[in-house]
Amino acid sequence: MNDAVMHDTEANNILSCKDLAMTYSEGKLEVNVLKSISMEVKAGERIAIVGRSGAGKSTLLHLLGGLDTPDHGQVFVDGQDMLKLGEAARGKLRNKSLGFIYQFHHLLPEFSALENVAMPLLIRGEVPLRAEAEAMKILGQVGLESRAHHKPGEMSGGERQRAAVARALVTRPACVLADEPTGNLDHQTADQVYEQMLALNEKMGTSFIVVTHDRELAARMDRVLTLDEGVLS
Repeated sequence: MNDAVMHDTEANNILSCKDLAMTYSEGKLEVNVLKSISMEVKAGERIAIVGRSGAGKSTLLHLLGGLDTPDHGQVFVDGQDMLKLGEAARGKLRNKSLGFIYQFHHLLPEFSALENVAMPLLIRGEVPLRAEAEAMKILGQVGLESRAHHKPGEMSGGERQRAAVARALVTRPACVLADEPTGNLDHQTADQVYEQMLALNEKMGTSFIVVTHDRELAARMDRVLTLDEGVLS
């Protein structure tokens, strides 16, 4: 397949990868964490990736987000080959097209929820007043309007994670990559966060790729993929 045809094919996907492979060295031992992984994600699609601890799920998510470089393979985001971009261009594409949610919220403790959520827009070069207006709008969508001026230390674990969801979605990305997004929350709070993630997915049409051990959440996704022995199926 020539490059033009391949580009047209990838342009139909929000995110995809082809033949991703990654090997880690542990002393004299080489571990093939990922073996020739290929997948495609359509607009608005919700995908769960499950598997045992240490199977390489977080590694795969980092590669899909352009946060790490594979030993072999390609990653396409909005039709662009991430690995052919320079670091600055890759960062710009990440900011435009991807959102990230982690098990730990990674909010900056010295800033309010509003400032944390507005940060990706400010990094993009958005006018501060407009960035804050957009941040307040999405904080309202996750039920945190009244907590906008509170710092993370003044918020509950569930509120912090909802703020992290808002931060991931404030740029209206094509796809959100979520790594155990509620892994440190109790079941009831986790369920509330999931409900809001799924509601925002439906409202905004954002695709979600969620690494999770939560079988109940996985069952609510459009597809469930299992990573085992370096193979995604």
